[in-house]
Amino acid sequence: MKHVDSLVQLTPADVSEILQLSVELKTQFRNGERPCLLGGRVLTLVFEKPSLRTRVSFEVAIAQLGGSSLFLSCGEAGLNGRESVADVSRVLGSYSDWIVLRVFSHKLVDQFVEHAGCPIINGLSDQGHPCQALSDVLTVQETLGGLKGKTVVFVGDANNVARSLAVACAMTGVKFILAAPVGYQFTPDFVERIKQKVPTADVAQITDPRAAVARADVVYTDVWASMGQEAEFEKRKQVFASYQVNSALMAAAPQHARFMHCLPARRNIEVTDDVLDGPNSIVIPQAENRMHVARGILLWLQQNRSH
Repeated sequence: MKHVDSLVQLTPADVSEILQLSVELKTQFRNGERPCLLGGRVLTLVFEKPSLRTRVSFEVAIAQLGGSSLFLSCGEAGLNGRESVADVSRVLGSYSDWIVLRVFSHKLVDQFVEHAGCPIINGLSDQGHPCQALSDVLTVQETLGGLKGKTVVFVGDANNVARSLAVACAMTGVKFILAAPVGYQFTPDFVERIKQKVPTADVAQITDPRAAVARADVVYTDVWASMGQEAEFEKRKQVFASYQVNSALMAAAPQHARFMHCLPARRNIEVTDDVLDGPNSIVIPQAENRMHVARGILLWLQQNRSH
């Protein structure tokens, strides 16, 4: 059985299939077609962290494909100590065709994969954000007319979004550069895992953001302190001060370079308003693609249930 728990667990062929399904479904959607491909199917969402795009994109996705969804906080699901994780995951798995988890610790995702008996989708954990990364590469593909040979520069912390995006880029022939201060970069073992999975991967790290974006097709950033790191915000604000994506940094990139952000953004912290709302920003199409990719993921997992 396939899962979308971590992109490292998928293959480049898997990623290609999900993207192709997403493109096909998006084309149908734009033509006014909403085929009932998953009628009678049930999606369960279990979230520890609040969400706009992840929750709504999946609830809309399953509804458009003819199925239904239900949403539970971890407390409602009994994951606050009332029941064992194994018991909760087995019960929810017996009711559900897929389970989406949005959690602090990736360990919980792994436990559901072990026990639930249905496909598990990582809607975000401390280790990765695969649905976001798949949406990101789809957005790059649409905006720039393809993926091969393109360069994505992520300016900021080597967080869960950056990790998944680096893997997605490696699997789709995109060069990935992380511009981050020392101490906030990818660990050597993480980079090695990517290169073991995709020997042709082109993943680089640099401390100078201006040098990093010099040949960027996409400049990408995210918040400097993720959910659960709020106590570190003031420290991180100082550490990353020179990594703000502003008009000066974008001027160091090629004129055609697009700006991306997974949202929510701390405006005028990691990115300035003029960049986020500027003509080269594609953050809204990027956010819309979360829904199209959610449909692609659900359909792909359903097609691969018996594998």
